Amino acid sequence: MADKKTFMMVHKTPDIDCEKVQAKWREIAQDEAGTWIISYVNKEKRIRYCLWQADSEEVLKHIFTEIGISWDSVIEVEALKPDMWGEKWEEHLKAEMYADTLGD
Repeated sequence: MADKKTFMMVHKTPDIDCEKVQAKWREIAQDEAGTWIISYVNKEKRIRYCLWQADSEEVLKHIFTEIGISWDSVIEVEALKPDMWGEKWEEHLKAEMYADTLGD
């Protein structure tokens, strides 16, 4: 999956039937053209943010068109993961080796 791109799909569906979406999730999660990673939901605003991996935006649009679930936007994204200690990684590792609070 390393050669796939990552996309965020936004679904703003005020009239969403959550049972319909859940029934379709199994179907779309099995599609080889795209891999569903995770979704976040704002229940109050009825918006879903879904992270996918696929070859292209068009592939995802095709998948969702086929199963009848609409989307508001699809954008390519990259993950940024926090670095706990930034550039001082080695310094912190050495300090922890000798810390008397180790294991607390």
